[in-house]
Amino acid sequence: MQNSREIPAWRMSGFAAMALLFGLGVVGVVGLAEGTEAARAPSVIGGSLALVLLVIGVRGFFTLEPNKAAVLVFFGRYVGTVTRQGFHWANPLARRVLVSLRVRNFNIDKIKVNDAMGNPIQIGAVIVWRIVDTAKAQFDVQSVREFVALQSETAIRAMASRFPYDEYEDPGAETLRGNPDHVAEVLKRDVQDRLGVAGVEVMEARISHLAYAQEIAQAMLRRQQAEAIVAARRRIVDGAVGMVEMALERLEKENVVELDNERRAAMVNNLLVAVVSERDASPVINTGSLY
Repeated sequence: MQNSREIPAWRMSGFAAMALLFGLGVVGVVGLAEGTEAARAPSVIGGSLALVLLVIGVRGFFTLEPNKAAVLVFFGRYVGTVTRQGFHWANPLARRVLVSLRVRNFNIDKIKVNDAMGNPIQIGAVIVWRIVDTAKAQFDVQSVREFVALQSETAIRAMASRFPYDEYEDPGAETLRGNPDHVAEVLKRDVQDRLGVAGVEVMEARISHLAYAQEIAQAMLRRQQAEAIVAARRRIVDGAVGMVEMALERLEKENVVELDNERRAAMVNNLLVAVVSERDASPVINTGSLY
């Protein structure tokens, strides 16, 4: 397949062309008038030819708004693109195809895919893109919009299969939920690689929706809750052990009480129960031994 490449088309100011065509029209009218009065065939032919060129030349005028381009095709051959805004005149026999260069969004609706762990998830994304090569966009693909839609969906499916939804066994692993910026960069690069053939620049690619599929959502929610409880318990225990160590060190340092190993173990047990327990501790007052 031959790849197209955008080239600038020859054009001139529409106002300058208008002046030239006005002069051509004057020549045609004068030639016809003189030829008719003097019965001179050359003047009639010249005037008629000038008017025919005038009619054809009028077809060469066109205007371009900002972020618009005109692709010129002359008898089936691409002859260039006009991207400058304003009033122009170009080859009147060339077919002009207007192409928008404005930034556009493509929203990928929620689709079901499997992540790197094989879990079914729902994922959606937003792709921000624009055309930067009008020749490729016009001649190398059937429809730019359809091409962007299909390739973007293919890219997000491929990207989602390379990352797990969340981290379970490897705390340092990159995940869809835990590393959104990195995932967005990977998605943007993958989409750009696929859309480059269509002359499209991907300006941004972001995940707009991410969730477990409905059939495993409840099970994964319970798993996340269990992991959150375990992590919270671990932190509470670490803090409790530190508090107990600090309490024992201070008691020994200030000679408040001397504790043997058995009483030390009992105090550690009581302090840990009081700190770690989810309910307020109920103190038991020891009034001493009867003997």
